[in-house]
Amino acid sequence: MVYMFLGTGFEETEAITPLDLLRRAGIDVLTVGLNGKIIYGSHNIGIEADITVDEVDLTTAEMIILPGGLGGVASIKACPAAMEAVAFAHNNNKLIAAICAGPTILASLGITNGKNAVCYPGCEEQMGSAKMTHEAAVRDGNVITGTSMGCAVPFGLMLIEALTDPETAQRIKNQIVIR
Repeated sequence: MVYMFLGTGFEETEAITPLDLLRRAGIDVLTVGLNGKIIYGSHNIGIEADITVDEVDLTTAEMIILPGGLGGVASIKACPAAMEAVAFAHNNNKLIAAICAGPTILASLGITNGKNAVCYPGCEEQMGSAKMTHEAAVRDGNVITGTSMGCAVPFGLMLIEALTDPETAQRIKNQIVIR
């Protein structure tokens, strides 16, 4: 199971685009509301989460995804259950993905230390000892990071490839006619 954590103030495109792409690829993804079932993003768009954070079963987790948005990142950092889930995923070699300001959550837990990573420009000083690159999205081991909302499609395709194979990611890329 893939869990996408949504805290109040999340960046809508960074959540919905990868979610859509993953579901197109036939990957089971549940959105997880940190502040109840209806979560409002940074542009006041309400999303009904599939489950709440207390319903997450970490024993089934293949990947945890953390969208950005400063409010969403602050919501995740302020939620002990979410932070424990990310630490659990890391300690159990599960895939962990974060985009925009989301990688700063990973950095705060030491997960990106020594790893190639990207984040929203201006957040680099919060990335600890990560090796910062300038790609749309980058994978280093079980950690996948994306730069920004404008990189949500390449990020989503990288998630698909990590969870399935390059052929499935290419099939979805062809289906959505990205150029």
